[in-house]
Amino acid sequence: MTHEQDVAGKKPLWQRLGWLVLIWALSVAALGVAAWLMRLFMSAAGLTTH
Repeated sequence: MTHEQDVAGKKPLWQRLGWLVLIWALSVAALGVAAWLMRLFMSAAGLTTH
C-alpha cells in the first residue's frame, strides 16, 4: 500500500461521503445547465418543446 492510499484510508467517513455528495451535486448541476442551454438554443432556432 502506498503512502497516499494509507492517508486516504484514514480520512473520516463523513469527509469521504461529503466529497461524494459534492461531486454528485456538481455533476447534476452541470447536466442541468447543459439541458438549459440546449433548450435555449433550440428555442432560439425556432424549435419549441410544446
